Amino acid sequence: MKGGLPKSIFIESDQCQVILGVDGGTTSTVCVCLPLLPFSDIHNLPDPLPILGRVFAGCSNFNSIGDVAREKLEKVIAEALFDAGVKQSAVQAVCLGLSGVNHSKDQEKVSGWLRNTFPSHVKLYIQNDAVAALASGTMGKLHGCVLIAGTGSISYGFTEDGREARVAGAGPVLGDWGSGYGIAAQALIAVMRDHDGRGPQTMLSSCILQSLGLSSLDELIGWTYADPSWARIAALVPVVVSCAEDGDQIADEILHNAIQELALSVKAVVQRLHLAGEDGKGSFPVVMVGGVLGANKNWNIGNEVTNSILKTYAGACVIRPKVEPAVGAALYALNFLMKETVANGHS
Repeated sequence: MKGGLPKSIFIESDQCQVILGVDGGTTSTVCVCLPLLPFSDIHNLPDPLPILGRVFAGCSNFNSIGDVAREKLEKVIAEALFDAGVKQSAVQAVCLGLSGVNHSKDQEKVSGWLRNTFPSHVKLYIQNDAVAALASGTMGKLHGCVLIAGTGSISYGFTEDGREARVAGAGPVLGDWGSGYGIAAQALIAVMRDHDGRGPQTMLSSCILQSLGLSSLDELIGWTYADPSWARIAALVPVVVSCAEDGDQIADEILHNAIQELALSVKAVVQRLHLAGEDGKGSFPVVMVGGVLGANKNWNIGNEVTNSILKTYAGACVIRPKVEPAVGAALYALNFLMKETVANGHS
C-alpha cells in the first residue's frame, strides 16, 4: 500500500536516493522502499510516510527453507525497487529484519548474500525481525521492549546505551511459547488426548477436523506430518479462539496459558535490562506486534497480555505501531545512517 506525497516529488531520474526495509518472517516477507529523507527530518517525519514501493513474498527464514531464502530476499528487493521506479544504484542503506537471525554468524551469512548485490558504500544492517518490529513502534529508535506473537514468538529489548536481551524466539522445538504455532500445537495435543481417553473431551476435536475438511483422527495425523511447517500449523489458531469463545474449557486454558507465557517473556526482558529502573516504576515502551495479539469477538489476547504487564510494571507504555515492521526496518536504517554520517563529520 502506498501513501503520502506523490512519487514524482522524490524521483528525479538518477538523483533519487532511497533506503530499503525488509521484514522477513516464517510466514511472509515484506520489502518497502522509502526516499532518503533529509537527516533534519528524522524526528519530524511526514505523516503518512512516503512509501515509494512495497512488495510481498513468502517465507524467508533460512532455518525453514535453507539457502532458498537468499533467492527470496534478492527477488523481493529487486521487485520493491521496480515498484518504486528507481534503480539499484539509488540505494544508500538496507535494513533486513529477519526471523532466524540470532547471532553474528547469521548476520555474516546474510550480509555475504547481499554484499555482491550492493556496492561497498551501501550500508547493510542485518537484525532479527524483532528489531524491525521494535523500530516500527519507536520510529527507528532502539529503546524498550518488543513482543512479537505471530507464527512464532519472541521478546527483545534494548537499553538506550545499547545493551540488549532476548527471550524465547528459539523456534517450536525449543519454545515459541504463546505463539500461533504454540497455541495450535497445544490444541492438536488436546485433540489426541481426547481421542485416546487420556484427557478431557474438547470441541477442538470436531472443530479442527471440520475446518480442515477431514473425517477422522487418522487423517489428522496424516495431515500434520505431511507438511509440518510452522505457519501451516499456526493457521489453526482461529479455530482455537472460536472454541474458547463458545465455552470450551480446554481451548480457554490454552489461550490463558499463552497469555501468561507472552507476558512472562516481556517481564523477563524488562528484568534483565532494568528497563523499569531500580524501583520498577520507570517508564519504557513496549511495542506489540503480531496476529496472535489481535482482537476477536470475545477474546483480545493483546489486551490481556497488556493488563498482565501493567500489573507488574505500571510505567510500561504499550505501543501498537502505526507502521508495519518493514517500514520500521527502513527507519532503523535511516536512523543509523544519520548517526554514522554525523559521526564522520557530515551534516
